[in-house]
Amino acid sequence: MPAGDGSGVARAAAGRGRWDRRGHRERSPGPGTRGPAAGFDLRALLAERGAERYELHSRYLNHQLPRMLRTLGFDKVYERAEGAYFWDAEGHDYLDMLAGFGVMGLGRHHPVVRQALHDVLDASTADLTRFDCPPLPGLLAERLLRHAPHLDRVFFGNSGSEAVETALKFARRATGRPRVLYCAHAFHGLTTGSLSVNGEAGFRDGFGPLLPDTAIELGDLDALERELRRGDVAAFVVEPVQGKGVHTPPPGFLYAAQELLHRHKALLIADEVQTGMGRTGAFFAYQHEDGVEPDLVCLAKSLSGGYVPVGATLGKDWIFKKVYSSMDRVLVHSTSFGGGAQAMAAGLAVLAVMEDEQIVANARLTGELLRSRLAALVGRYELLHEVRGRGLMIGIEFGRPASLKLRSRWAMLQAARKGLFAQMVVVPLLRRHRILTQVSGDHMEVIKLIPPLIIGEREVDRFVTAFTSVMDDAHAGGGLMWEFGRTLMKQAVANR
Repeated sequence: MPAGDGSGVARAAAGRGRWDRRGHRERSPGPGTRGPAAGFDLRALLAERGAERYELHSRYLNHQLPRMLRTLGFDKVYERAEGAYFWDAEGHDYLDMLAGFGVMGLGRHHPVVRQALHDVLDASTADLTRFDCPPLPGLLAERLLRHAPHLDRVFFGNSGSEAVETALKFARRATGRPRVLYCAHAFHGLTTGSLSVNGEAGFRDGFGPLLPDTAIELGDLDALERELRRGDVAAFVVEPVQGKGVHTPPPGFLYAAQELLHRHKALLIADEVQTGMGRTGAFFAYQHEDGVEPDLVCLAKSLSGGYVPVGATLGKDWIFKKVYSSMDRVLVHSTSFGGGAQAMAAGLAVLAVMEDEQIVANARLTGELLRSRLAALVGRYELLHEVRGRGLMIGIEFGRPASLKLRSRWAMLQAARKGLFAQMVVVPLLRRHRILTQVSGDHMEVIKLIPPLIIGEREVDRFVTAFTSVMDDAHAGGGLMWEFGRTLMKQAVANR
C-alpha cells in the first residue's frame, strides 16, 4: 500500500487501528489489547466484592462448602500468602501444612515460577494453534523423563484425574483387555474412569455403572495373582504411598506386583499425583524400592507450582505407539488445554527450582525430623497410636485409649461418627495455633501432613509445639476441645 494514499488515516478514523509507513498495522487499543480503561479492573472488583466470598459460594457454587467451614470454624479470610504461610487482615500468620492438598510443593508464589509465567505471557506466544509443535511441551517432557529414564514419552493434560484417565485408556488399548485392578481405600480421582478405581464407596455411590474393575488389599499379592489368572486384566493402578490414611505397601510389594503383572502381560500404573515431585523424599515414590519400573506414571499437582492446572502421563514408547498407531489416530487421545504454554513454562521453572534448591533432599531430611519428633510422642499420649509415612507425607493416627475416662469419651465420639476425634485435633490446630491441616479421609482417625516441601526446622518446631499442646488438652479430659466434640457429635447425628 503506498504510504501517502490516505488509507491509514481513513482506517484510524474508522477505529480500525493505525498503519505504519510500510503498510503494516500497528498495535492499537483494540479488542484484546486494552488496559483497565476497557472496563475491567480485577483489584477494584475484589476490593468491592471480596467480602461476599462465602455468600457467593452459598448461592452459586457448592453450597455445602461454606456450611462445613462455618461449622468447623474454618471460615477464615486470608489476605495474602507466601511460601508456607498465609496472613489474615490483622497480620496474623498461619502455617500451611496442607499445601492445597499437595499442589503447592514449592509453597506459594515462588519468585522463579512467577517470573517464568510473566515471561511466557510477555512473549505473546502463538499458543494452542493445534497445528504446530511448540517447543515448551517437548522441553518439559525431556526434563521430566530424566527422572524416569526407563520411560520414553509424555502426554500432558490438566489434572491428576485426567492423568489417571489417560493411563487407563492407554493400558486398555495397549493390552486389548478391559479390566483394571486397584487397591481398597485408594484415591485416583473423581471423573468416571478414575472413579472406577477409587477405593472409597462414599465417592462411588450414586455414580454407577462404572468401568470393569476389582479391588484388592494393598500388599495382597495372592489376591493380585488370583485376579491376573482370569486373563482379562489390563493393568494394576497403585499409589506408592496411599493418600487416604498414609499407608505404605509392604517392602518388596511393588516389585513383586510388577513381576506378576508382566508375567500375565498386564501393566503397572504408578499414581504419583500426590507422591511425585519429591513429596516422599525421592522424585517418584516408587523409587524407594529397587527394581520398580512402572509402565505408566501419573503426575500432576505440584508440577506447575500450583499456578496452572496441569497433569502428565509418562509411559513406555511401545504403549504410546499402540495408541497413536497411525496418522488417522493422531488425535485419538487429546485435550484442549494440554501442553499450554503457561503450564509448560511453570513446569520447567518448578523442575529448575527443585534442582537448584535441592527440594527432594529437603523433603527427605525435614520429613525424617518431623516424623521422628512426632513418633517420640506416641508413648506419651494414649490417644496417639502411630506416626507413619515417607518424606513430607506423614500420617498421625489416633486410637482407643486405655484409661476409663478417656475411653468413655472416645466411645461416644465413635458412636456418633468415626473420624470426629481427628477433626477435634485439626480444629484447635487452626483456631488456637494458626496451623492448617486436614483429616486424611472420611471415617478415619488420621491427620495427614503434606506441607510445602520448602519447610524447615522452624516449621517443624512450631507444629510439634502446637500438636503437643492440643494433645495435652485432649488428655486432660475436659476443656474447649471436648466441648467442641459435643458440637460435632450433634452435627453428625443430625446428618444421619
